[in-house]
Amino acid sequence: MNASRSGCPINLTLETLGDRWSLIVIRDLMFGDRRHFRELLTRSEEGIASNILADRLARLEKAGLVSRRDDPSHKQKVIYSLTEASIALVPLLAHMGGWGLRHTPASKELSVRAKILEDGGPKLWSEFMEELRHLHLGAPAPRESVFARLQSAYEAAVAEA
Repeated sequence: MNASRSGCPINLTLETLGDRWSLIVIRDLMFGDRRHFRELLTRSEEGIASNILADRLARLEKAGLVSRRDDPSHKQKVIYSLTEASIALVPLLAHMGGWGLRHTPASKELSVRAKILEDGGPKLWSEFMEELRHLHLGAPAPRESVFARLQSAYEAAVAEA
């Protein structure tokens, strides 16, 4: 790994996540339940190129933010999962989404999850993180699904658009 510009935690975070695509890949794993390369490639609203996606997945894996394992249903597929370190980004992504709601011309359908997370605050973020631990790390299932609530709201917004 290249030497860091400084030991400042903000700098180090930006060196890990500050490129154009890393947080988008994490977002798609987190909110889109896209676990295979092909899903990440073809269902990205931003249209990431395959070589860039492959590079970002490798970087995120090396940084300990994404793990990969063989898909038992297909020899040539792998399943990507969030790690505890990337699940810990939920509050950051919730704050970024809230900021984007207030300061950018975000579309309604792509804003609905951010609005729910902003309104739900730290309690909802914590519940979502527990569910992500279940989905990606094999922790026990939560009683209620925050992911289903976010997905349902998104699908309803898309249907209205």
